[in-house]
Amino acid sequence: MNILIIGSGGRESAFAWKIAQSNQISQLYIAPGNAGTGQYGQNVPLEVTDFDGIADFVLQNDIDMVLVGPEEPLVKGIHDFFLDRDDLKNIPVIGPQQKGAQLEGSKDFAKQFMVRHGIPTASSQSFDKATLAEGLAYLETQKLPIVLKADGLAAGKGVLICTTLEEAKAELQAMLAEGKFGEASSKVVIEEYLSGIELSVFVLTDGDSYKVLPSAKDYKRIGEGDTGLNTGGMGSVSPVPFADDEFLNEVEQRIIMPTINGLKEDGIPYKGFIFIGLMNVEGKPYVIEYNVRMGDPETESVLPRIESDLVDLLQGIAQGNLVDRSFTLSPKTAATVVLVSGGYPEAYESGKTISNTENVKDSIVFHAGTREENGVVNTAGGRVLAVTALKDTLFDALQQATADAGRIYFEGKYFRKDIGFDLI
Repeated sequence: MNILIIGSGGRESAFAWKIAQSNQISQLYIAPGNAGTGQYGQNVPLEVTDFDGIADFVLQNDIDMVLVGPEEPLVKGIHDFFLDRDDLKNIPVIGPQQKGAQLEGSKDFAKQFMVRHGIPTASSQSFDKATLAEGLAYLETQKLPIVLKADGLAAGKGVLICTTLEEAKAELQAMLAEGKFGEASSKVVIEEYLSGIELSVFVLTDGDSYKVLPSAKDYKRIGEGDTGLNTGGMGSVSPVPFADDEFLNEVEQRIIMPTINGLKEDGIPYKGFIFIGLMNVEGKPYVIEYNVRMGDPETESVLPRIESDLVDLLQGIAQGNLVDRSFTLSPKTAATVVLVSGGYPEAYESGKTISNTENVKDSIVFHAGTREENGVVNTAGGRVLAVTALKDTLFDALQQATADAGRIYFEGKYFRKDIGFDLI
């Protein structure tokens, strides 16, 4: 098979690493990829939303399947684009059509979906510029802290937790009346604050049957002890120790099955990954958000624990017979530590030479924000590399990944040395 992966981050690097292991692969392409994905396949200089360019490449290179990594092309309808063209409609796209992608593309859509299908989530109401006054009045009736969410995609920055009524009112005004997050905050979901421990569960589905992938927990804050600014993710672990069989069974019964059945009831075809962001509130799972793709850096911890052939599973999605495909997981624990550029998540420098990755022997180094220029690998993003270790215990995995993160060098390098230690 010839497979094209769309994307350029650590998630796509992990997909390329895993897919390259399949004996079903003839040629693997990654568009646009990064300096690390080139060791698993061929990078293609195409933007993830250049649908026409992607279509031309797919037809010219006999691509048999397209795996979409990031959310933007899904929300913008890349799957529908393929289905609408006679010359592309028979090439499977792994990732939902535009309607299903609204689970991530619109927080309001996702909330209405959950309420309609009895899926446990925080209570909420949505407001737009025309109903700003009602939104301000609604805030006065709610407990603090309170959560404000931009309805649309805001590059992970559209969620605010407000601790005072004054702050909440000012932020709602900024989002709706002043366009704080642009078009993404033309509608805002005001949501009850849930107190508990976060984790993520991932599901692979052909729209009918599904496989529950390993649970994972990621660490968003830049500073050790979960302090400082939010980031795209500073590390992750899988499995999550507190997510035992009883808890995960409840997640499956109360959340996963109603989600899959709800999509069918609503006539929404769905082929791909569902990322379910959860809050464990006193042992009960509540949905914080849906994403319509795998998370990053959770993918870097989840995929190394899947022992099955990922290409075989993806073919099960494409052919609608996922239920018949073999699915086995490693009992080992994966820990991922992310190396970032100095200054991240605010202004940071790029173009710093990366060295010593060849001396990492007991972990996998996934590239994220990297670029190869004249044979030299340089930094080209905020999150640069993800180092993943797979070991028998959480402690050993964390120790290995952290030690190997320390072996790599580039100017301004920073990583958290406490990833996962709150779980030991």
